[in-house]
Amino acid sequence: MQPLRIGVAGLGTVGAGVIKILSERQERLALAAGRPFEIAAVSARDPNKQRGLDLGKARWVNDARELAAAQDIDLVIELIGGAEGVARELVEAALKSGKHVVTANKALVAAHGVTLARLAEAGKVALNFEAAVAGGIPVIKTLREGLVGNQIESISGILNGTCNYILTEMEKTGRDFADVLKDAQALGYAEADPSFDVGGIDAAHKLAILASLAFGAEVDFANVSAEGIERITATDIRFAREFGYKIKLLGIASKSAAGVEQRVHPALVSEKTPLARVNGVFNAVAIRADRAGLLVLEGRGAGEGPTASAVISDVVDVARGVVLPPFILPVSSLRKPGRLAGERREGAYYLRLHAADRAGSMAEITRALAQASVSIERIVQRGDEDGESKGRLPVVFVTHKTDEGTMQKALALLAEHEDVAGDPLMIRIVDAESR
Repeated sequence: MQPLRIGVAGLGTVGAGVIKILSERQERLALAAGRPFEIAAVSARDPNKQRGLDLGKARWVNDARELAAAQDIDLVIELIGGAEGVARELVEAALKSGKHVVTANKALVAAHGVTLARLAEAGKVALNFEAAVAGGIPVIKTLREGLVGNQIESISGILNGTCNYILTEMEKTGRDFADVLKDAQALGYAEADPSFDVGGIDAAHKLAILASLAFGAEVDFANVSAEGIERITATDIRFAREFGYKIKLLGIASKSAAGVEQRVHPALVSEKTPLARVNGVFNAVAIRADRAGLLVLEGRGAGEGPTASAVISDVVDVARGVVLPPFILPVSSLRKPGRLAGERREGAYYLRLHAADRAGSMAEITRALAQASVSIERIVQRGDEDGESKGRLPVVFVTHKTDEGTMQKALALLAEHEDVAGDPLMIRIVDAESR
């Protein structure tokens, strides 16, 4: 049978992993797919770099965009990364040329998913991106295939392994964010510029993709509300544990008749819930479906093996002749992403601030919260545990259920209060199994 002829663009960690699997397990993969595989061409920035890979008879292409027009290629695997530039140009050109595309590029799919899906549908070719979200966890296939008979009610997850590692280590060691971040960088879990990870942007890309698949809406990355973990301190981790919670960076998407809400932010989740027990560099996604109920998928969210594994699963689907609409429904049937106002979000909140160490200070602060219509369930005031408050004492409030708009007004009042030092920190308390 005619082999599936593959062009690989990008020979970094994931690209190398893909080459290894295709080489080491070619016989098994051929049996599973019903046809053999052939790496026809490869492209990367540095042709002279020693990668320790057996590329066989694959030819080298200096400009990855040339793969799109090559007559000896059926499938392009794009592992370059980035929402623009060569990656976008290659994928668009390949789809227009009638070639199947497999990509691990979350930024590209989040920013241009609808356009790319339209090109794939027009050319009757596959656009597969299992590896773009949660590494080796088959969450895309679960939504596309396993849950296709369900209505998805909500989806939430730990979508960034770097942040989860940092928060886990902060809890284990009692150290603060900056110290643990340095360790994460030394271990290769965080980039030299970690802002995309710790600022929540990476998780927001992934959430936008999941929300589109879950709710039959166009990908809407521009309207994902994203907050990072930079302001989380060891003090917050300790208070959360005392209250029976873990702090996790969550991506949460839900829908109503008015539209889809997508948000990424730190959250206090009950230590009894599945997501609270996911530690280190692991990712997890909780999906609540009307027929199947709650599903929780957990695994390694990045790295050579898990991500390459996801790429190979997409490649095998192409070899089998499986061509599905990239976002489950045809692009023409995807609903416009109506947006929900974030102020409508309801729930309890954790609020941490530093108050003046003087008589009557707490009464004044509590009065300000009452003026903002915030009802307090619990107040904890301690001495200066970290020795950095300079006459200000850390105080934590846990609120009763209220809405986001009310809390934002309260934060604004507190930020201007003479008895409050700096900007207060607010963390949402969520039920990670149902949100």
